[in-house]
Amino acid sequence: MLPFRIGPMELVLILAVVMIIFGVGRLPEVFGSFGKGIREFRKASSGEDEPPAPPPSTPERTTAAAPSASPSASTAAKSNGTGEPTKS
Repeated sequence: MLPFRIGPMELVLILAVVMIIFGVGRLPEVFGSFGKGIREFRKASSGEDEPPAPPPSTPERTTAAAPSASPSASTAAKSNGTGEPTKS
């Protein structure tokens, strides 16, 4: 299969180098990503394709602006608080 053999001592040496480079805390993350990559490669090479995901739906946007709840400054200055303009 492989033109070279990797024995247990070589695996220990590789693991020690990986621990020195990445640190013990990140080992699960590194090897998890490595395993995920191998699974993705096997799926792609065996032809097991997942059905394509539907595109994300975007909500329809209205073109008209919503009316403001507060009266404008010029109307508020002339208003007497009842909603009717004051007579000047």
